[in-house]
Amino acid sequence: MWALQPRFEQALDAFVERARALGFSGIEINHSMDAAQVGVLLAQRALPVVAVHAPAPLERHPAHGWNRSLDPASEDEAERRLAVHYAGRSIELAGEAGASLVVLHLGAVGLAQLQPERTLRRLFARGSVSEEERGASVEAALRERARLAPPALDRARRSLAELVLLAEAHGVTLGLECRLYHHQIPLPSEAAELLAEHPPERVGYVHDVGHAEIQHRLGLVDRASWFDLLGERLVGVHLSDVNGLADHRAPGNGDVDFRWLAKRLSAGAVRTLEIDQDEPDDDIERGLELLGEAGVITRGAPRPADAS
Repeated sequence: MWALQPRFEQALDAFVERARALGFSGIEINHSMDAAQVGVLLAQRALPVVAVHAPAPLERHPAHGWNRSLDPASEDEAERRLAVHYAGRSIELAGEAGASLVVLHLGAVGLAQLQPERTLRRLFARGSVSEEERGASVEAALRERARLAPPALDRARRSLAELVLLAEAHGVTLGLECRLYHHQIPLPSEAAELLAEHPPERVGYVHDVGHAEIQHRLGLVDRASWFDLLGERLVGVHLSDVNGLADHRAPGNGDVDFRWLAKRLSAGAVRTLEIDQDEPDDDIERGLELLGEAGVITRGAPRPADAS
C-alpha cells in the first residue's frame, strides 16, 4: 500500500531501496499492483518477495470488472470461478517469486455492508451513545449476518478447497485474512472450521491488526477471539495503527495496544507493515521503533516490508 504513491508508482526500484534503507528485509506484493509493477518487484534483487496479497497482479476482466472485487463466495458461479482463477494466479506468482505466503480474502455473506453495522459506525463517530442503542445495533448485525452466512460459507469452502490444491502444487501457504467489515468472511469461528479441514502447512490465519481492532471497537468481534481460536494457525500479521475507525496508520499514529498484541504473535508469523500511502517516512521510522519497544518485532532481525 505504501509503495503506491506518486514518487514510487512508476519507480518501484526506488521504493525497494527506500524500504531497505528503513530497515525492512522483504516485500509483500499487494493486490493493487498491476503486472508491470509486479514485474519490477520480481526482477529486483535488493529485497526478496516474502508474501503475495491475492489477487495480484491487478487485472480487469471485460465482463466482471477488477479482479480484486470478485467474490470467492459469490452466488454467481461464473464470478466465483473467476475469483478462484485470479487467486490461483497469485499462488503461481508466489511460487515464481519464492514467497512462502499468499494472503487470501474469502468473500462475503452479502453484497454490501450490513445496515446495522452502518448504524454502529455512525454511532461511533457521534461519540456519546447509550449502551442500549449500541447494543441493539450489535444484536441486529449479528442476527442478520447469521441468517445470511450458511450458503455463502459453503461456497467459500469450495473455493478454498480448490485453492489449497494449487497451493500444495506450488509449495506455498494460504493465509485467511480477517476483514474490515462484519459481512465479510471469515469470523473467528468460521475460520476455525475452515482451517480444521486443511493441514497447517497449506492454510493458516493472517491477523490484520486494523481490521480486528475496528470490529472490536464496534462491539462486533472481540479482538482476543481471533487468537483464542486461531493462535496456533497464525502465519502472518498486517501491522498498522488505528485512529478512531481509520486503520492503515503508521504505528504511533493511533492507539492500538501493541504490547498486548506482541504477547499473542508467534515467532514464525510473517510481519508486514501495511500502511497508507500518505504516512511520512519519519512516521514509519518512529513506528518501527515503537513496534520494537513493544516486542512486536526485533530490531536488527529479519522482518518483511510492505509493498501492498
